[in-house]
Amino acid sequence: MIGLALAKSLYALPTWTRVVALVADHWRLQRVLGCEGDPPSKWAAYRFATKLRENGDKVERCIDSVVEGLKAKLPTYGTDLAIDASDMPAYAAGHRFTPTGKVRERYSDPDATWGHRSAVSVRKGGGFYGFKLHLAACTKTGLPVAWHVEAANEAESLFSAPLIDVARGRGLLVDTVAMDRGYDIGRVHEECAERDCLPVVPLKQTPGVKRGDHLPPSCEHGTWKFAGSDRKRGASKWRCPTGECRPASTWIKASRLHPLIPYGTDRWRKLYRGRSAVEREFGRLKNEWGLKPLRVRGLERVRLHADLTVLTKLACALSRARSTRSLAPSRSKEPQVRGRAAGASSGAGSGARSPSGICHSGG
Repeated sequence: MIGLALAKSLYALPTWTRVVALVADHWRLQRVLGCEGDPPSKWAAYRFATKLRENGDKVERCIDSVVEGLKAKLPTYGTDLAIDASDMPAYAAGHRFTPTGKVRERYSDPDATWGHRSAVSVRKGGGFYGFKLHLAACTKTGLPVAWHVEAANEAESLFSAPLIDVARGRGLLVDTVAMDRGYDIGRVHEECAERDCLPVVPLKQTPGVKRGDHLPPSCEHGTWKFAGSDRKRGASKWRCPTGECRPASTWIKASRLHPLIPYGTDRWRKLYRGRSAVEREFGRLKNEWGLKPLRVRGLERVRLHADLTVLTKLACALSRARSTRSLAPSRSKEPQVRGRAAGASSGAGSGARSPSGICHSGG
């Protein structure tokens, strides 16, 4: 049954009924799941989903163990994060009036709410009815680290600190967090400072920014140069470009206008470019792993759907990481290893994510 739950996201199927039908039609998939000749019914699958919702702590422990395995194989996993939220339209109608013009008295999904999403590519921004997935993704590996599903009307900035706490609780060493301009709030910077995490957020055009309060200090010799930051002191050091001023340097306390990674520096630009990792991960989860469209109603069911989808993605990443050779082959065995690698790559290409030809390489 656990394999059936993973197959649901692996083949991007929206309902348990279609998953059971797929397993019933392919004996090779039945062999992989351990139910050859006796596939489970759709009623068993829906009962299993109910048990998963009732035992959410066991699902969390499963996710924690997979993250722990990824951390052991990928040392940079979870060091630099990118946080954002994405829309999950509900499997229900949220309009106040019915097609006949009457006021709607009950909603098929009472947990869903109206929210706003920004324009992306050719998609027009505006309101939507459903939920929001708040996700923290690793900018180095592109894999999810922590996530949470809430109603669409919840503010995104409220979940930056909880996501960092979840990542820290899973044993990850979070050092920096890149977020878009919507998270540029003093409270978010303070929460990151309390967790010894450096925020990388572009500035909003507030009155202080328009006055130039965020600019580095200057004197008659020019603009002062950044000379490093001290986390224990919670301040950054700036020096006179010529050193003629007395004192020649000064410390500026960390704040929203003066973070420990100053705006415009090469490190700030590099870290903020990594924020696109969370946007790419939203696209992969929705289009390749079956996160969208939703075919369940209720916040608890939607959360379980997101947990199983991300868990499948992380489990596949852990399997690939464990099957990768960590040591380089010797020169004497190089031709033989290359031949084996070529054969393995040709075999894997014909069986990946295909029900009729399932790849059994790598366990």
